[in-house]
Amino acid sequence: MPLLVYILGLTIFSITTSEFMVAGMMPSLAQGLGVPVAKVGYLIALYAIGMVVGGPITTVGLLKLRIPNKQGLLCLLGLYALAQSVAASATSYEVMAFARVATGVAGAACFGMSLAICAELVSPEVRGRAAGVVIGGLMLASVLGVPMATLVDQHMGWRASFWLVVILTLGCALLIALLVPRSRAADAVGLSEELGEFKNPQLWAAYASSGLIIGAVFSAFSYYTPILTEISGFPASSIPWLLGAYGVANVVGNGVVGRFADQYTFPIMIGGMIMMGISLALFAFFAHSKPISVTLLVVTGLVGMSMNPAIIARVMKTVHPGPLVNTVHTSVINIGLGLGSWAGGLGIAAGWGLLSPLWVGVALSVLALASLLPYVGRKPLAAAPEPFGRSGKAGSR
Repeated sequence: MPLLVYILGLTIFSITTSEFMVAGMMPSLAQGLGVPVAKVGYLIALYAIGMVVGGPITTVGLLKLRIPNKQGLLCLLGLYALAQSVAASATSYEVMAFARVATGVAGAACFGMSLAICAELVSPEVRGRAAGVVIGGLMLASVLGVPMATLVDQHMGWRASFWLVVILTLGCALLIALLVPRSRAADAVGLSEELGEFKNPQLWAAYASSGLIIGAVFSAFSYYTPILTEISGFPASSIPWLLGAYGVANVVGNGVVGRFADQYTFPIMIGGMIMMGISLALFAFFAHSKPISVTLLVVTGLVGMSMNPAIIARVMKTVHPGPLVNTVHTSVINIGLGLGSWAGGLGIAAGWGLLSPLWVGVALSVLALASLLPYVGRKPLAAAPEPFGRSGKAGSR
């Protein structure tokens, strides 16, 4: 893999640490902002809303201006660092909510541009594997970023965790500025070329499955911390290590899925959703048992977020994965993320208990499985073309 692929993975790591770390510091944020835990959970959904709405709009603007991907990514990382600084300085829930939406807007466009650059660096036969490396940054955010942010929160306060992400983001921007060759304006893809890809109905079917899969994951993950402390009986000091174990499972699963995503896209997603539904149901039944809870936490880590290389590979097989296609895919994924977190919070607010998010995850896993089965063995309506007359190899940008 080209070095740039790993730099892009580091960028995704920085962005995703900010997106997910709220789940590991819910009690601190609730106390610091003076709101209930369920409302803190909505900060994850607000980030997702920013990605869903603002990400595509920002990408369309960059495409209309024909801004090359490197320059566009640097601008977006600067915006992300600024919005994250506002979050770190927030003294009210309203300011924090605004900052979360703003970081979501920049984050979605960063995802789209990073994956578009990744797709052009490698041949179509290994795009899923390369995407797995980039999305591996997301998995490492679970292993290193979220536990690290939680530890910083417990020892230095939640604001220090947010400032840490600012430093990481600026560091990635510096690496991109120094190590990525300057791209030319003539290399930028036009908006009309990108919009033409959305005429393929199988692209929308792939988007729908992606949203349901991620929704199933986050309906449960968003509330793992209160479930593990209040139902399973783990002390708060153990949460970073438990989330770290979940993150390790993410990385292992992502490595396996990334290796085989190009060849066995549908079998991987179908098997993952079957295992996800079963493990979440068992988690709900046996949440009072610490050993079983830890075991099922690891299982959901293995088969949940690790589906990302497979769902990305499916999209890349269907259409050319340009910036807008990838950004909209990111937005759709975050619709599922936001709806899953929101539905889990509704269950708790309605008095159904802290285990209700797990049952929401079971229901979404079943829906995701149902969305996949009609397309098993069906060929894409159109093969994914090469990037608009470009070679798709390193150096084209």
